[in-house]
Amino acid sequence: MSLNGDWRERAATVAGRLADTLSTPPAAKPGGDRASSGQRWRGQSLAAGAAGAAVLHGIRAHAGAGDWATADAWLRVATREELSAGPGAGLWFGAPALAFALATAAPPGRYRSARQHLDTAVANMIERRLAAANGRIDAGQRPERAEYDLVRGLTGLGAHLLTSRPDSKQLRRILAYLVRLSEPLPTSSTIGLTLPGWWSGDLPVGAAVDAFADGHSDLGMAHGIAGPLALLALAYRRGIVVPGHLDALNRICDWLDTWRQNSPTGPWWPEKVTFGELTAGHPAQAGPGRASWCYGTPGLARAQQLAAIALADTGRQERAEAALAACLSNSAQLARFVDPTLCHGWAGLVATVHRAAADARFHPLGNHLETLTDQLLDNLDATEPASGRPPGLIEGTAGIAAVLHSLTADTPAIWEIALLLDLPRHKQRT
Repeated sequence: MSLNGDWRERAATVAGRLADTLSTPPAAKPGGDRASSGQRWRGQSLAAGAAGAAVLHGIRAHAGAGDWATADAWLRVATREELSAGPGAGLWFGAPALAFALATAAPPGRYRSARQHLDTAVANMIERRLAAANGRIDAGQRPERAEYDLVRGLTGLGAHLLTSRPDSKQLRRILAYLVRLSEPLPTSSTIGLTLPGWWSGDLPVGAAVDAFADGHSDLGMAHGIAGPLALLALAYRRGIVVPGHLDALNRICDWLDTWRQNSPTGPWWPEKVTFGELTAGHPAQAGPGRASWCYGTPGLARAQQLAAIALADTGRQERAEAALAACLSNSAQLARFVDPTLCHGWAGLVATVHRAAADARFHPLGNHLETLTDQLLDNLDATEPASGRPPGLIEGTAGIAAVLHSLTADTPAIWEIALLLDLPRHKQRT
């Protein structure tokens, strides 16, 4: 597909076509379904289910490109199962995902009682998790990534509060926790190496037990330290500051500087750093992976660009933008994409570049948008029909449509805080 003529208009057209494929939510199955991949997951999942589809239709209705009835229909699907507020819940699933969907996509004046109920459920979750996280730090133990990450952890809950309740004390307490998370683990002094406070004890999916037995540092946006970095930077940019805020930004940036790898095609960062790699001083990963939002150079570069803006560090901002620009010119990285979605695919890259370009001072990142959108649409054509793709925002059709819509809409992209890419410059409605 070629973007002859007004490419933004073409993007808007495809966004509308994709939204139309999600015009009717699926019917409920009798008897309910509690399986992790079943009906409750399909409803309360921002990543793959109805909550994510509701966000798409809500932002389109806000912009006058869609109707509230469709957003309302998806919200009803998202809220028809028993609320999930246990250990597996987070910004992308369960009560926080529903609270986020209602905050961004509810028709004006609707769902006030449901929003209050969800706000209470999320506030209680945050209290429990902050108590456990601070207790764990006091005990000098390693965290699991789900304690702090964007998907299930306190960073994701903080991202939700940053848009829905920016004046809340809980948000400041989450930021204060992230400051503590950035400090070295006390065990560092006993092994002669400095382990960052986010040095995790959990085993990544599919990872070799031996390699990760002594823990690791995850660098990515979804599950790693780039997520807390971006949240701290976005909060600072909004004027929400806690003691030690800038010190935390600098500590995390210094760690990323340590693991920045230079290559003929530009800088890159490993996805994870194991203890063996820490002692060796270099990663086992031979080169950059795909240019995805979740673990690739684009997400890491955007997080560091946001931190540089907060720190007023023009040198760091230039390096972050240069890293992203080099990545966008590296055909080998771009060729690794296999799908058009947000988390791992073309849509996530386009969304990241779109927001980074708006803040760029040293590299014309926006010049890449037309070509990248062309590649996204080409990949979308190649993978149609989308019958096997979930409807949700992060891993599905709604996310692709939301990115294409945001390229053309004047309204703030409120939903992009779910990826920690940007924060609307106005106070969220109540």
